[in-house]
Amino acid sequence: MSYEVTIEPTGDVIEVEEGQTILDAALRQGVWLPFACGHGTCGTCKVQVVDGFADVGEASPFALMDVEREEGKVLACCCKPESDLVIEADIDVDPDFAGHPVEDYQGTVTGITALSPTIRGIRIELDRDMTFQAGQYINLKVPGVTGSRAFSLANPPAARREIELHVRKVEGGAATTWLHEELKVGDRLSLSGPYGQFFVRKSDEGGAIFIAGGSGLSSPQSMILDLLAEGDQRPLYLFQGARNVAELYNRALFERLAAEHDHFHYIPALNAPLPEDDWQGFTGFVHEAVAEHFEQRCGGNKAYLCGPPPMIDAAITTLMQSRLFERDIHMERFFTAADGAQEQPRSALFKRI
Repeated sequence: MSYEVTIEPTGDVIEVEEGQTILDAALRQGVWLPFACGHGTCGTCKVQVVDGFADVGEASPFALMDVEREEGKVLACCCKPESDLVIEADIDVDPDFAGHPVEDYQGTVTGITALSPTIRGIRIELDRDMTFQAGQYINLKVPGVTGSRAFSLANPPAARREIELHVRKVEGGAATTWLHEELKVGDRLSLSGPYGQFFVRKSDEGGAIFIAGGSGLSSPQSMILDLLAEGDQRPLYLFQGARNVAELYNRALFERLAAEHDHFHYIPALNAPLPEDDWQGFTGFVHEAVAEHFEQRCGGNKAYLCGPPPMIDAAITTLMQSRLFERDIHMERFFTAADGAQEQPRSALFKRI
């Protein structure tokens, strides 16, 4: 059995299978709805049910308050229709967004590389090509782990059959521990994608500032490789932050690209270099390197941030102080199932007319 869900104000109509969430159905049919975490903790995918029956699912009480439930609001990532529905969503799709449908893939691990002491590069050959925009991510199913885990694609969109992931080992994280300690070349994995609204606004002719920390380098790497392969001539800046030289992975790649392309500038920053590193580059946090390089004048550029939340917060402050407006700053944030959730409420069934 399936239900028909009409999305206003766009008028898009999607078919939602019984037991399927509205968000999953929409993404798989190429209809974009705003979302971030994908499991009911951030509230980004909040929509209004105008008509029909719906089960709100396991939405966090922090992301969907009781008063909102009474008003007929639901989270598209958790909500499962119980009848045909009409919903209203706050949709503002960027004209540069391609909106490729989400699909399921099977893949075979073709390579595992130690990029740093805490980060592994994993290459997976898919059973067919994946079409995506640089900066997007996939959801990977890890054996023995409930649910899926999100990982950004580090390869450019031109490499559609073999994808590259950068996986940082999270202390106590079952999925990343398995990927670091158990995964072998030749293993088969299931994944879905592409997901996400993190992509280069190519229609804007200004320069692009990429700020990356840790395994957050994956998305900027995909974006930069894509732009350079297309012959894009806008000024490109990559600020990569790490603690020490061992953690500054793929440094040789970006130094080579900077030598080959006059409009690409690579600025690494180490906040805790070791004596044996003999570090001659910028010492400090990556957002401080941005401030020093641009001398508080970032205006006219677009900024793309990917990394741990403290880095992103500090970078946003620096960029706004450097005359960059909020509309010019784009970032990728990932949420875990524990974020914002303490006690899950019982699922509620309601009708809006």
